[in-house]
Amino acid sequence: MALCRFSLGFYFRFLLSLVKELMNENTNLNNNKEKKETTHKLGIYLWIWGLLFVLSFFSYMVDWYQFQGILRWSLILFFMFLKAGLIMAFFMHLFWERYTLVNVLLWPMTAIACFVGLMVAEGKYTVFTRFIYFVLG
Repeated sequence: MALCRFSLGFYFRFLLSLVKELMNENTNLNNNKEKKETTHKLGIYLWIWGLLFVLSFFSYMVDWYQFQGILRWSLILFFMFLKAGLIMAFFMHLFWERYTLVNVLLWPMTAIACFVGLMVAEGKYTVFTRFIYFVLG
């Protein structure tokens, strides 16, 4: 009632009609997007599944041949990141999705890798300072 009294009701109705039209356009666009379905052949999933088994075999071989030190951990991390990337790309359908969705998942992984690198550098610095002050100092 107060809106009609100050002749703002007309403007309010006009805004509501615009919002309603925009919402109808968005639902029509979403319906058109939903109608367009893509199916992927089963063969690609079987190839990726086999490749994951091969990568797992290689990561177990790292333990079997008893690699030690930095070589062991670099190989384990290498195979782990390859398997995680394949799983994300194909089984989470990110290979076929929009570029923004890929960025939403890949940028945090890159940030985590950078933070791990910073933690390694700080850990080496801590070991170095403890060696200097406790052993030599």
